[in-house]
Amino acid sequence: SNMGLLSRFVGMLTDSRSFLSFPRHEYFRRIVCNLFGDEIERGELPNDIPWTGKIIQDICYHNASNYFDCKTCF
Repeated sequence: SNMGLLSRFVGMLTDSRSFLSFPRHEYFRRIVCNLFGDEIERGELPNDIPWTGKIIQDICYHNASNYFDCKTCF
């Protein structure tokens, strides 16, 4: 598992003005969740749902928000 780097990932890049951006972001979130789930099942990550959920939330939202300093953007 590459948790050290993955937990700091800012997320995917897309043109947010496009109608198709939402499905792409949803697909990205599903892939991230599946990646974590597979690693938990293999014993590569601890079976700690609150910890895992926090990291997934960071990858999918908080890291980008902090990177772009968007305290009031969304």
